[in-house]
Amino acid sequence: MAAMTDDGLSIDPGKPSIARVYDYLLGGKDNYAVDREIGDVFKRDLPGSVAIAFANRSALTRAVAQIATTTGVRQFIDLGSGLPTADNVHQVAQRYAADSRVVYVDTDPQVLVHGRALLEQDERTRVIAADVRDPEGVRNHPDTLELIDFDRPVAVVFSAILHHVNDEEDPAGIVRYWREQVPCGSYFFVSHFRSGHNPETAEAEKVLQQTFGRGRWRTDEEIASLLDGLEILDPGIVPASLWHPDGERDLTVWERLIAAGLARKA
Repeated sequence: MAAMTDDGLSIDPGKPSIARVYDYLLGGKDNYAVDREIGDVFKRDLPGSVAIAFANRSALTRAVAQIATTTGVRQFIDLGSGLPTADNVHQVAQRYAADSRVVYVDTDPQVLVHGRALLEQDERTRVIAADVRDPEGVRNHPDTLELIDFDRPVAVVFSAILHHVNDEEDPAGIVRYWREQVPCGSYFFVSHFRSGHNPETAEAEKVLQQTFGRGRWRTDEEIASLLDGLEILDPGIVPASLWHPDGERDLTVWERLIAAGLARKA
């Protein structure tokens, strides 16, 4: 039976959720049998694919830390944030800059419930129900307007979300909207499924498309084109594990299927 949130959104334990499948792959507990069934397809039939989720999360943590320690940006908008886990954006940012403010955005009702429970004592964070494909709805949400000063630089986070926006939904247009809304000195972090032109890519894409009707692998060039008009910083669009890594090591084929990059509005 579906449960209702304060926003009037229903949590349906019989319908899989991208956020909850991701949570399961990361070892979280906020998922249902239907989510674990999808997650087990990756674990069983695509062994090694769980590394994609961990490589992505690690790159996000490093990017937020870099922004917090090397720039004066103290505002973050995390689009398609997913379920709370260890080292959330606000935890990483506030570790280095206590005055950092974060707006988390997601459509999954369970994300809203758990996120608000986690953050209810933190007046510098908000969790809002909005769709990344409706950037104006995010931008003009009362909680966003309360917390984010758009006259000052903002870090806009697209962590593992734009690959869930199909081509006809204009992912580049979504990034362009935010580029136009934030001032110079703002930063954009993107992580994205990276096409490997191999059987692993094709099979993983097939599973997501069959389950959710979305999940688009793109080349490095296609990912870079989403950041048109922004300055892509070194080392460019690269496998997430190679984006300012903590150490050197050989990557598995799976770890090469998620890319990351950081860009700046000059």
